[in-house]
Amino acid sequence: MGVSFGRHTRPMPVATLPVLRLLAPHRRRTRSVWVALTLLLAPLALPAFAPVYAASVGAAQLTITTDQTAAYLNGESTKLLNSPRLIGGRTMLPLRETVALLGQSLNVGNGQLQLGKLVIDTRTNRASLAGQLQPEGNVVSTAGVLYLTARLIADALNANMSVDDTGRTLTLTALRDGGNPLAPQARFSTDKNVYAPGERVIFTDYPFDPDGSDIVSRRWTGRQEVYFQPGTYTVGLQVTNARGLQSTPFTRTIRVEGISIDSPLTYALKYADPGEAFPDPAVLNYPAVTPQAVSGPSIPLLFSDSPEAPTQSGVLYQDSVVGRARLLAYHLNALGKPARLYVLARNTESRPVEVRTERLGETAPTRIEGLLGQVTLLDYFAHTGSQTLTLAPGQSAAAYASPTLSPGSGVNVMQDLVTTGRVELTFLMLEDGLPVSGQLVQQLPYLPSDGRHVRGTFPEAVRSLRVNLVSLPARIVIGDGMVDPAITGTDMLTGQSVRLLGNYGVLYDLEVNGASGTAVAFSPRGGLYRGAMNVTDGPLVQTIKLPRTGTALAPDQPVLLWRPQTDRLNIDFVPASGSNLPISLVFYRTRVQSGFGGIIKNYQP
Repeated sequence: MGVSFGRHTRPMPVATLPVLRLLAPHRRRTRSVWVALTLLLAPLALPAFAPVYAASVGAAQLTITTDQTAAYLNGESTKLLNSPRLIGGRTMLPLRETVALLGQSLNVGNGQLQLGKLVIDTRTNRASLAGQLQPEGNVVSTAGVLYLTARLIADALNANMSVDDTGRTLTLTALRDGGNPLAPQARFSTDKNVYAPGERVIFTDYPFDPDGSDIVSRRWTGRQEVYFQPGTYTVGLQVTNARGLQSTPFTRTIRVEGISIDSPLTYALKYADPGEAFPDPAVLNYPAVTPQAVSGPSIPLLFSDSPEAPTQSGVLYQDSVVGRARLLAYHLNALGKPARLYVLARNTESRPVEVRTERLGETAPTRIEGLLGQVTLLDYFAHTGSQTLTLAPGQSAAAYASPTLSPGSGVNVMQDLVTTGRVELTFLMLEDGLPVSGQLVQQLPYLPSDGRHVRGTFPEAVRSLRVNLVSLPARIVIGDGMVDPAITGTDMLTGQSVRLLGNYGVLYDLEVNGASGTAVAFSPRGGLYRGAMNVTDGPLVQTIKLPRTGTALAPDQPVLLWRPQTDRLNIDFVPASGSNLPISLVFYRTRVQSGFGGIIKNYQP
């Protein structure tokens, strides 16, 4: 490979062509020495800093790591005189060395350096990119070495920059001087050319960019992971690189013929991911299995949903608890001004009492009702920390405070508490800025129920169920009000008996025995549903978003929940606020049958 030093105002005193020929066989070992020599001689050679490979064409790709002098240029080992640094939270690169290795020109004159569309004033250490002054801290001079942020160098050269997962190693890919960017090229293959109906197609895509720019997007046409109808199918791929250049489409043709391997249902039971919907027109015809209720923990549920949209500051709900309790609140701000939802805890004992939050899920603020319950449940199941309040006798403090809610936005919060003594819990909607205190609570009005939504205290916040699977497929119905009746409680502000249709806030602790070799799916029966479930399968504990995207709507489009690996599966399910009940849990047999149709393709590149 030839090496050029660019144009010079006077001859270089060293490094003649015979020397280059002598060094060529030892290119890997001596590159760092050669770069160092060039760096030392550059100020003697010309006003501009001479790039090492300026005459080369194509792209230069430099990989460097913070605080390390070892680097890679186009995959070959090299060494920097000055290591990249983390300064002021920014990754900074030694300007002259980086420019030389990338094969770029650095022009010098009148106290300024110019790199592409970047101009640096070396007297003030300020930089302008395409005429726009950049924030301070992008240019730093230390120990006589000028450092520039990696991002600014990339922007100046229209280079591509990628950073690894650690955030310490980055790769810059830039066209050398005189080069023109080339379009990327799309490529892919399939594991076969001929498939049976219902057979999985394995796609391996391997597009590339001639100049090393990242492939940032892929656009497929005609691609399906399975084809159920015989015929000839053309699949195309077009890719775009980080410079915005598109490839020409690349296509392959496959044939589908012969005896079917899988139907859409049996295929989904093999391959569908948790949270993914699939078709099953017979789902409502499967026999229902009635779980056996077993004794569980006695935990009250304090439910605050009325008035759902308060128009003034006031008390939404209030009751006292001792020990464990679950709180669920769902309210919209209709005050016409910013407001916040609070849960105020007051110690009613004559001794100090602790109030510990064991679990908390929150959605706030939001205007989209269908999002409230799902996000809250995902947050609730993911909660790992705990918060403890220690209250002196008579003392009050906020056990929960929402973010500021703009007019028309809402909050949904579910919180598990445990107290060491009796504590009064008050749900408040307050105009933002009002002080939160026990004295204020005594001055606020108790807001009347809106007559449409529910509030109250319900003694059964956990419903423990057990079921043994025998004949499959089968389904378990939850939240229909008949097979699974609504819980009853009392509105402590009025003394009236209330029913909680849908059992929102109730945790269903379901243990399924005989689960090995099955697939479990979720089927909505009351309409739109967005929620989450937590499964425990032997040592595996996983929260599943249902569905993965969008909403579950049709009963005959169940959503895969899990494929159990052990014989006992535990499912924690809480009906999601803002979604519709009832729902069914559907259990299918999935043991692989013998023969060709039993083959499962697991490889996914």
